[in-house]
Amino acid sequence: MAVSVTAALLIIGDEILTGRTKDKNIGYIAEYLTGIGIDLREVRVVPDVEEEIVAAVNALRGRYTYLFTTGGIGPTHDDITADCIAKAFGVGIGQDPRAVAMLRERYQPHELNEARLRMARIPEGADLIENPISKAPGFRIGNVFVMAGVPSIMQAMLDLIAPTLQTGARMIIETIEAEGLAEGIYAEGLSQIAASNPAVSIGSYPSFSTSGFRNQIVVRGKDPDAVAGSAAAVRELLGRLKGDRAPL
Repeated sequence: MAVSVTAALLIIGDEILTGRTKDKNIGYIAEYLTGIGIDLREVRVVPDVEEEIVAAVNALRGRYTYLFTTGGIGPTHDDITADCIAKAFGVGIGQDPRAVAMLRERYQPHELNEARLRMARIPEGADLIENPISKAPGFRIGNVFVMAGVPSIMQAMLDLIAPTLQTGARMIIETIEAEGLAEGIYAEGLSQIAASNPAVSIGSYPSFSTSGFRNQIVVRGKDPDAVAGSAAAVRELLGRLKGDRAPL
């Protein structure tokens, strides 16, 4: 039986909740983890409030194989993620000599002020995640990975993390075009197929564009035979419904 490896993502920052910053990390991380065989099961967004960050970290790290966080590890007063992670794990926090050395690769001695040194504050016992772009590191403690919120930096960190992760069977995805059929026409039949095939997930996704309206049915699963069989059943359903609607 394939091993199931699960993950949650915690997005930290008032700017996400107010809409000032439009998140670009959720979709990227979800697709990345799916591609390597890790199921992203939950995403939460919390403000820069210590109690809420600590509560979310402790809830999610206990529920899933991995917890990834983004945001809140910069030099300003509201960058409190590192302190909150330390509190969640019940460990101390202070300037990490390894992190300071990384910052010195970018900043001249007179530039490495107290604000920038905040980015070297790492919970005790954590391993560093290198930052090849701006040098300020992320870190891992337990099953929690703390990454930057800036998309380019987060993506570079994720590439470094990935080889260290346990992975499971990769998701197999089949997409079927429901050409010319509205959801209301195939909904009942699709529901019956989904109920008969619990090993897969079946979703219907309508969309609108300048070229018109379209429906796509997506079959997801980790058992190749189950996915193929369910996809075939969906195609048979659509073909039959289209035949019923053919002009006399």
